[in-house]
Amino acid sequence: MKQSQLFTKTSKSAPAEEQSTNAKLLLRAGFIHKEMAGAYSFLPLGLRVLNNIIAIIREEMNAIGGEELLLTSLQNPEPWKKTKRWDNSVVDMWFKTKLSNEAELGLANTHEEPITALMGHHISSWRDLPVYAYQFQTKFRNELRVRSGLLRTREFIMKDLYSFSRSQEEHEAFYESAKAAYAKIFDRIGIGASTLLTFASGGSFSKYSHEFQTLCDTGEDTVYVCKDCKVAVNKEIIEEQSACPQCKNTELKEERAIEVGNIFSLGTRFSEALGLKFIDEQGTKHEVVMGSYGIGPGRVMGTAVELFHDEKGILWPSGIAPFSCHLLAFPGGEAQAKITYEKLQQAGCTVLYDDRDVSPGEKMADADLLGMPWRLIQSGKTAEKKVVEVKKRDKETIEIMDIKTVIKRLKS
Repeated sequence: MKQSQLFTKTSKSAPAEEQSTNAKLLLRAGFIHKEMAGAYSFLPLGLRVLNNIIAIIREEMNAIGGEELLLTSLQNPEPWKKTKRWDNSVVDMWFKTKLSNEAELGLANTHEEPITALMGHHISSWRDLPVYAYQFQTKFRNELRVRSGLLRTREFIMKDLYSFSRSQEEHEAFYESAKAAYAKIFDRIGIGASTLLTFASGGSFSKYSHEFQTLCDTGEDTVYVCKDCKVAVNKEIIEEQSACPQCKNTELKEERAIEVGNIFSLGTRFSEALGLKFIDEQGTKHEVVMGSYGIGPGRVMGTAVELFHDEKGILWPSGIAPFSCHLLAFPGGEAQAKITYEKLQQAGCTVLYDDRDVSPGEKMADADLLGMPWRLIQSGKTAEKKVVEVKKRDKETIEIMDIKTVIKRLKS
């Protein structure tokens, strides 16, 4: 992409009301636009990052047998009334609206009810199970206080997968597959080293559920890390038992963290309330055993910025960066920069090409703010020698390479 064709602009400052690092940098760099408190639009560069995160999640959900669908945001109250979750005194974050005939509707905050009702049309026999259905879908939650940029919003995309199994054993086997898939997702995104499997309350359905918490000084959650197991325990569990559930170690270190994913066993709560049953080989009816598995791609994006930045701007992990490199054309190097740009594209490298008529200093400042993993400079001096100046965003070392070596480095 040529930067001259990018309609978004960078800014030297962020809105005064924004306190979080991710909001300040993403707004300054033109990745997102704040529509109102708790609602952000994703602009071209931000959407590329979001789509890269979604692509990784999609690949790993498909790898464990997930089938993608897309459910409606508008919610029929009836399934929710059957589970007693339509009442605002039970779920206090509903956004509700009305049709022109005064019939009440909801805007989805989650999808256990509608997907369970949907499966009633498709599951009747043991042969129809298991089913692992997931979506990337906009959720609406009427949060009392929105803060921390993309980390807590009122409108956001959620990847939610729902598992439907014949037995508790079949459910638990998939639950472990999902747990491993989540670890793989966060590794590929680039936050895996800081993200810990975290024991949380399992409610009525199991002893524990699991969160995936990314250790970060600016996180709003408190977790307790077991150095022996490399897992964490959330505050709720610690109040009940002051030891690691896995190894019983009592020497746990308190840390701040951001929750980037969670997985829950749901038992038969929703299938029982909504009449989702199957007939086994002997002709006996059973309630379907369910699970729920969530990741917020936007929150993951905000978390990555909280983790990876410096005083100059963002440092995107290579797995989710909008482009693999940022090519800057300096005076005297414009013609060679065009050739370099074409060669990079032909080699399959994603590149943001700064062909704007602005000073080299402005181009370098914007490159640091936008945070592509590699910066390439084509100047009069490098053009004359048919080489490129190359610098990794998080390093100070500058190297001079020919274009073939540059391409090899970008692809390694």
